[in-house]
Amino acid sequence: MPKINKILVANRGEIALRIIRSAQEMGISTVAVFSEADRQALHVRQADEAVLLGPPPSSESYLNIEKLIEVCKRLKVDAIHPGYGFLSENAAFAKRVQKEGIIFIGPSPEAIETMGSKLAAKAAVAQFDVPLVPGTEKAIDDVEEAKEIAKEIGYPILIKASAGGGGKGMRIVEKEEEFQPQMERAVSEAKSAFGDGSVFIEKFVTSPRHIEFQILGDQQGNVIHLFERECSIQRRHQKVIEEAPSSVLTAEIRDKMGQAAINVAKSCQYYGAGTVEFIVDDQLNFYFLEMNTRLQVEHPVTEQITGLDLVKEQIYVAEGAPLRYKQEDLSINGHALEVRVYAEDPKNNFLPDIGKLKLYKRPQGPGIRVDDGFEEGMQIPIHYDPMIAKLITFDEDRTKAISRMIRAINEYEISGIETTLEFCKYVLQHDAFVSGNFDTKFVEKYFSSDVLTSESNESEEEIAAVFASLLIDTNTKSNQQENKKGLSSSMTKWKSRARKQ
Repeated sequence: MPKINKILVANRGEIALRIIRSAQEMGISTVAVFSEADRQALHVRQADEAVLLGPPPSSESYLNIEKLIEVCKRLKVDAIHPGYGFLSENAAFAKRVQKEGIIFIGPSPEAIETMGSKLAAKAAVAQFDVPLVPGTEKAIDDVEEAKEIAKEIGYPILIKASAGGGGKGMRIVEKEEEFQPQMERAVSEAKSAFGDGSVFIEKFVTSPRHIEFQILGDQQGNVIHLFERECSIQRRHQKVIEEAPSSVLTAEIRDKMGQAAINVAKSCQYYGAGTVEFIVDDQLNFYFLEMNTRLQVEHPVTEQITGLDLVKEQIYVAEGAPLRYKQEDLSINGHALEVRVYAEDPKNNFLPDIGKLKLYKRPQGPGIRVDDGFEEGMQIPIHYDPMIAKLITFDEDRTKAISRMIRAINEYEISGIETTLEFCKYVLQHDAFVSGNFDTKFVEKYFSSDVLTSESNESEEEIAAVFASLLIDTNTKSNQQENKKGLSSSMTKWKSRARKQ
């Protein structure tokens, strides 16, 4: 059984820092890589060694496979951890790493390849009794044939790119006359984004929830699930708030979905940490969506409710060790929430924002975890994903976890850039979220920029009213003293509010 002594983390930001910390706790040396834009990054300082890859563009730095391999050989690295994003789901990269005699901390290249194609994934899991959304079993390029299939399935339908994700190459078609132009757009977008114009057709599930299961497999063929994560709060088909467990699953449905997730993993002989994503309708019928063959951004909520460190488990599996847990050893303990703190402006259609973190103070206290890669004074680079941090809260039940998250958001102080914090707070306080009666259309149904703008205006009006009342000249000594005390108190409150706006 190979022992890993040195890991190169082929990533940046909070996930690189998070992997480095777990590896160091295991007594494993770490190598950070960085671009010129990340010279001052925290992961660079935390690692035992750090190597400059190249200029800021990902193609010249974090995606430079030859440079990564060269660094591994020069520094006698045993294993590479790809994190998520960048090369984490690149089967060719995993294959090259293994060919060079380096351990890839992730699944086999074959599993990545199978699950990287939605059509290949559907074909694989169909043999393992996993529920699938009604649709085509192969790629479609004939518009007339596709029209007939859509008619049989019944509108609304979804046209999806076989490769890729993130909502690209995806079109919802409500009626037949819209089909041809929408299919042409989907094919064009898929070619542009992924170099593969293959599309397929599925029945569009109305009022869908996005619920995923964390799985863990070893190289001996054992697979367990670590329960579910609710990921339905999204913007532009990308998650913003996640929680574990889901508020709607019964124990019976949880067991069925968990077994289905295990079967998906077995369909491609999966090992390591992975996530099986399901779409769930309003009757709690569930269907396989896709498998992510890597660590997920939202993995901390699973860690909170299970007590496991998923990065350490990945390393044990990569070393060839059998799973350290059986399914019956695991149980759900408490409730966890994660909000993604993006450098985006929710009042302006979530457009990315860049700039300097003039003020940056993390919330603290019991049950609060912040996974980030920034500190006060650092610049948010334009070249990469705009996520600043992941804010995670944990408590004994969902209501308390939500209250703790609202307190943590109020305590989080960031200035210099716009962030999604106030948007996340709005969601957490909304009746639909509190009741658990929401789906992936939450933003579409309930959110508009006016909501945050009106709240901001109300705060400004309150501040103006306080100053107006306090600056009235009463011409009496006692009133002047009272006003002085009130002004001091109000100034303190105003400064506190101003920092959060």
